[in-house]
Amino acid sequence: MTGLVYSYTRFSDPRQASGHSAERQAAYAARWAQEHGLKLDEQLTMRDEGLSAYHQRHVTSGALGVFLAAVEGGQVPPGSVLVVEGLDRLSRAEPLQAQAQLASIVNAGITVVTASDGKAYSRERLKANPMDLVYSLLVMIRAHEESDTKSKRVTASIVKLCKAWQAGTYRGKIRQGRDPKWLVETEDGWELHPERAEAVRAAVQMYMRGLSGQLIVQRLAAAGMTLTGDAMTSQHLYRQLKNPALIGKRVLSVGGEEFELEGYYPAVITDAEWQDLTAVSGDRGRRGGKSLIPHVVTGLGITYCGYCGRAMAGQNLFHKLKDRANRLSDGYRRLLCAGLSYGNGRCQHPRSRSVAPLERALMSYCSDILNLQKLYGGDRATPLRAQLAKRRSELAEIDAQLDRLMSAMLATAASETPAVFARKARELEKQREQLQGEIQTLESQISGLARKEIEGADGRWRALAKGVEELDEDARHQARQLVADTFERIVVYASGFRPADGLDVIDVVLVAKGGVSRSIRIDPTGSWIAGDEVESMER
Repeated sequence: MTGLVYSYTRFSDPRQASGHSAERQAAYAARWAQEHGLKLDEQLTMRDEGLSAYHQRHVTSGALGVFLAAVEGGQVPPGSVLVVEGLDRLSRAEPLQAQAQLASIVNAGITVVTASDGKAYSRERLKANPMDLVYSLLVMIRAHEESDTKSKRVTASIVKLCKAWQAGTYRGKIRQGRDPKWLVETEDGWELHPERAEAVRAAVQMYMRGLSGQLIVQRLAAAGMTLTGDAMTSQHLYRQLKNPALIGKRVLSVGGEEFELEGYYPAVITDAEWQDLTAVSGDRGRRGGKSLIPHVVTGLGITYCGYCGRAMAGQNLFHKLKDRANRLSDGYRRLLCAGLSYGNGRCQHPRSRSVAPLERALMSYCSDILNLQKLYGGDRATPLRAQLAKRRSELAEIDAQLDRLMSAMLATAASETPAVFARKARELEKQREQLQGEIQTLESQISGLARKEIEGADGRWRALAKGVEELDEDARHQARQLVADTFERIVVYASGFRPADGLDVIDVVLVAKGGVSRSIRIDPTGSWIAGDEVESMER
């Protein structure tokens, strides 16, 4: 026999690792290799702790999955041996799936040896002793049934505990999934990890100020702060900022049901901060700009060309700098319509011009309380409430369709149920999930608007105006967030409402959240002249 010997150990619960089975199996694998004149490959000796073979997590995210991929890729030499405690360590999936997994290993010329009974499974042995194949299938059937029964019991137990928590009759721990790493488990529950909780609050504050996930991660790392104790990516950060555990709520999906457990954890932020955070997370184009000089009005999904309706983009011409230490001048920060590069569909009046006058005028305009009062006039949440009512109506219609579809499916014999029914049900479920997300975002935005008073808003704009002008990164991120919070749409006419007039002006229509629209005319220096409400303007 040629090849290498590999050892694979798996525990569905990490606490099982405290026993001696791992050491016993390792010793067995070493002895087996020695007796058969093979070498034990200690570099690829595999161990999966806390990964279920019933749910196949040891394959999808564990060491066994890496080994199977290596087998499929021809990186494990034929004639090699895989030592496991028993076939149930290899898989507890449905028997046919488990046996197919065993067959894929054996067909690659690899022998599977079970330490618990000393049996070996290879193509030659199974061909010579077909009953071993039957025996392996029986072992897999028993393993799957045990895990299936256990899974159902555990699920029923967790569902019972969740319902008891919601009813207020149980206040213990529920062992399901993972708990946030900014918490420390105690005998009675959890308490906040001081340093990590501080990092969470810092991340929330930076995100609310408009900083991107990448920049937040960099700044936390530079300050020696961490939310989890480990290195973090921006995508991981975004997931953490959407976790209801921030306000102490635990959300569990068990047995097809979803449970919200209020007050399960100690809260890191207040309910009001969570509402604002949720509203900000749902804004279009919310993520911060990637440039070293973030653009204030572009990249948010709200700024469009008034001539063709396409998006306006920002561009920094860093290559124009002879000395990178020099301040990027106004002319090298451009505002351009996407229609500049569209063949026959080009904008009627395409133009690239400095974005500095628009930024300067916008900051100045919004620093005046009288202008903000005009923008904020009326109930700013009225359009959002109309959108919310529409989404709720659409959700009710989808629920009604699902009910009718399910009734039709139940009235049909299982073997005769058309595949189109199942496909339509999946489509409706996907639409339902999307609508529920939009409804949650709208509710959060309405709640956030209710708390944001106009008083002091002009001061916030004024406080940032100087930093925006001086290209300060923090100030521009914060101004960017103010723009996203204030405006539903910004429509730019880069050569004025009437380009034929030949005036060197920029006309801008500001559509505030709340439905009020105002126009301003901007000269090349960034000075502005307030116009009338858009509805009364002559075009």
